[in-house]
Amino acid sequence: LVLALTSEPQSLDPRFGTDANAARVADLLHVGLTRADASAQRVPELAAGWTMRDPVTIVFDLRTDFRFSDGVPVTADDVRATYEAVLDPNLASPKRTALAMLSAIEAPDSHTIVMRLREPFPPFLDATGLGILPGAHARDPGPVTIGAGPFRLVAVERGERLVLAPNPGYPGGPPRIDPLVVRIVPDEVVRVLELTRGGVQLLEDPPEPETLAWLARVPTVEVRRQPGTSFYYLAMNLRDPRLARRRVRQAIALALDRDGLVRFVLGGAARPATGLLAPEHWAYAPLRRLPRSLRRARRLLDRAGYRDPDGLGPLSRFRLIYKTSSQPGRRRLAEAIQADLAAVGIGVDIRTYEWGTLYADVRRGNFELCALAWVGVGDPDLYYLTLHSSMRPPAGYNRGGYASRVMDRLTSRGRRTPDLERRRAIYARIQQRAARDLPVVPLWWEDRVVVQTTRLRGFEPAPGGRLTI
Repeated sequence: LVLALTSEPQSLDPRFGTDANAARVADLLHVGLTRADASAQRVPELAAGWTMRDPVTIVFDLRTDFRFSDGVPVTADDVRATYEAVLDPNLASPKRTALAMLSAIEAPDSHTIVMRLREPFPPFLDATGLGILPGAHARDPGPVTIGAGPFRLVAVERGERLVLAPNPGYPGGPPRIDPLVVRIVPDEVVRVLELTRGGVQLLEDPPEPETLAWLARVPTVEVRRQPGTSFYYLAMNLRDPRLARRRVRQAIALALDRDGLVRFVLGGAARPATGLLAPEHWAYAPLRRLPRSLRRARRLLDRAGYRDPDGLGPLSRFRLIYKTSSQPGRRRLAEAIQADLAAVGIGVDIRTYEWGTLYADVRRGNFELCALAWVGVGDPDLYYLTLHSSMRPPAGYNRGGYASRVMDRLTSRGRRTPDLERRRAIYARIQQRAARDLPVVPLWWEDRVVVQTTRLRGFEPAPGGRLTI
């Protein structure tokens, strides 16, 4: 089986990979103690189950049938070594922040893990999806590719392809696909031609809407679509004095035609979003959609001090730089946002970059406007990691520099409340506050669309966008 991705995974090491394609490939190469189900609740994977011995002690009972791709059984020592490696500041793992509440991890026997937290912390289970590495390799700061997932890594051709083969020690028997080739094909035309000619059997990143409509009529191709949970949003750098004004952010949100963006950019394959959490998420709170209103947007900009007395158009108020990747769909979105904001007097200069360069800028907070996505949203504690004022890079994902005492208080309370219903109520208030302050502008929840050959059977697309076979 050959599947195509538009960009290379940032890292194949579960201690370092943070982008969507790294997560997709990690699903194939590694397993965690737990995984997320369709509603973002944690369910067992490597762990057969777990118990809360007390509010700060979690005991995991490990399954005995998992083996690494080199044939060695997975034991509690491997789990402990992997978590200790991520916690080591010398490793500089971006996953370290998620484990900040872990004060100690113990392996009293080969199939038991005891995790001790610094204080009660209900979201911690979300961090137990970390891919487990062999203990000896986990202590090595170099890149590691050996895992206990359904596949093992055979070869890497940087920028070209990854070759995977079944892991013979995978529980229930190894996958029947041998080999699984992950090709890196940035050009959409090449991806589509390869699919129709048989050189690729599965596209994980859907083509442009008009191409998708054409593919739906190809007899050897199947287009599959279902509601998804991946959240797309317009990121804004609030360190910029213009974007630091809430009225300016509200004006930007009011200027955007979300329904039009969904039709124009995705051919209708998405739902306009009201916030980070999709309706399928257990903590989702219904919010009123913000309707487009150019009149209100212009009035807010006037009140913010950026007046347009002569109606001179996009040069009349101020200009912003919008950074995007060179992919056609991302460029199309940038141009649509440029046109929407021009209608209220905000000029947008579009600059395109190779994905690695763009992602590095985003992680450093080096941008003014940028469209980004969260794939596979898990525990709503992600609100803390993205919006708490202490979570600015490199500590967390608050790349826009948002700061609010109210949000700090709410997100801190949400991560310390054990009762599920009370947490749900807290995150409803957080979602309302985010809709008011607009640290980011919600765009859409993208449908899960995959294109595959009709010969492929048994593949079930995951709502969050992760790759499972």
